[in-house]
Amino acid sequence: MPHQIAGRHLNRNSSQRKALFKSLVTQVLQHERIETTEAKAKAVRSDVEKIITLAKRGDVHARRLVLKTVANKKVVEKLFDKIGPRFADRNGGYTRIIRLGPRHGDAAEMVLLELTEREKAE
Repeated sequence: MPHQIAGRHLNRNSSQRKALFKSLVTQVLQHERIETTEAKAKAVRSDVEKIITLAKRGDVHARRLVLKTVANKKVVEKLFDKIGPRFADRNGGYTRIIRLGPRHGDAAEMVLLELTEREKAE
């Protein structure tokens, strides 16, 4: 029995897991709300929070650190121009998980992972 192995593996090897996390982080920042499984949402939530904290700093070094995870430059611009300043006076807790119920195909628990202060759709 393996002990003291940090993080969620999600039944993937490390390269697949890193690619999944990068994709999910990018999608959350781009759309500000995604529907995914509970396990994936809980695994990627801390990464999204760390990225938003870097965006609040707003300097060049923080931007380069974010570009390691978020490959889409338009999403990075949105992050630093809109999302970072929106959470400027908040110390964490940038995301919430809302349960939706089981998925029909395999009964996996589905959730909404969204930013707490979302941009209003007009």
